[in-house]
Amino acid sequence: MGTPSPAALRCATAALLAALALSGCSASAPFAPQNSPTPAPSPSSPAQICTSLVSYWAKETLEGTLWSGLDWEQKGLSNEQYAIHEDAVAAGRAEERTAGRDKALELIDRFVARRCAEQDGATGSSENWRPPT
Repeated sequence: MGTPSPAALRCATAALLAALALSGCSASAPFAPQNSPTPAPSPSSPAQICTSLVSYWAKETLEGTLWSGLDWEQKGLSNEQYAIHEDAVAAGRAEERTAGRDKALELIDRFVARRCAEQDGATGSSENWRPPT
């Protein structure tokens, strides 16, 4: 048997590299223990989603940010959530005049959380809203 041709050597080298790549390449690589999967977070309730969404937009409106001028549909609010938003902004503005911006933002969080809980997320009046599947 003679010396293998350069083409045969290239073919054998390519096959060896492919086998190493498919097998994990290195015997010196540390063993990766199997971690137990992290459980998915539980879905938020309609009241929690309402609180998060309405509080965010009410604070943006109070602060007069660039996106605060979007309409209720662009903000993703139902009609009922928009009513809570408007009431929260009015309460926040009154609080801001007497106690300052920080207290107004705190008031908005409390106000919106209470109203969203009372109305179980306030989603029923929006014809575009669909329950999560």
